[in-house]
Amino acid sequence: MRLTHIGGPTALIEVGGWRLLTDPTFDPPGRRYGFGWGAASHKIAGPTVRLSKLGRIDAVLLSHDHHGDNLDDAGRAMLPSAGVVLTTVPGAKRLGGNALGLAPWGATRLEKPNRPTIEVTATPCRHGPPMSRLITGDVVGFALSWDGQQDGVLWVTGDTVMYDGLRQVADRLKVDTALLHLGGVRFPVTGPVRYSMTGRGAVELCRLLRPRTAIPVHYEGWSHFRQGRDAVDGQFAEAPGGIGQNLRWVPLGVPVAV
Repeated sequence: MRLTHIGGPTALIEVGGWRLLTDPTFDPPGRRYGFGWGAASHKIAGPTVRLSKLGRIDAVLLSHDHHGDNLDDAGRAMLPSAGVVLTTVPGAKRLGGNALGLAPWGATRLEKPNRPTIEVTATPCRHGPPMSRLITGDVVGFALSWDGQQDGVLWVTGDTVMYDGLRQVADRLKVDTALLHLGGVRFPVTGPVRYSMTGRGAVELCRLLRPRTAIPVHYEGWSHFRQGRDAVDGQFAEAPGGIGQNLRWVPLGVPVAV
């Protein structure tokens, strides 16, 4: 498997001839994006791979469609060119076209001749504190499995805080590689409340999962991401049991074997 972290939550996953894209964000930096209820953010870094250079996309794994840091205008414009867009059930209704909605623990298959069949299972997310779904909306992660995996699935957490839904994932799935949506998102209007996972939450999750590799994404490029690499590294360094040994930062814009 090969992974290219393009920036923010956006990553290109290449495996067995498949080209899968997570949360497409390709707008240039500088713009302010509103998220509702007085929350907003500025994009401060652009993508490290231009959309025009991206090539064919067989499927988009879209954790949610209603926040600009997970689907911006340029990302939205490219969706019809993808083979299929997998996202939340409400998101698929809003997007229409080639979008397919999955509820948590719902599953579908990506199938094409001469390629391994990939089973995609949606996993639960909570994009904020308890009882916040009416404000933050539905979000899903994605667990990907295919023949030949020896140590578990590839899991993209989606935008979520650490909560019981993620503990269910640890109970139900063996995870080999986890793409962790971090950043410890916070907004001035809601004070200390977090809307994505912190380094501390990631440590707890990795303690439960024990993945071979944990790769942070969704931690740079936006002003509402309040925890960067240094903070996350510090919290993993303090974790007992060698959990930090499996944390891997991949360089932006560079394809790496995972």
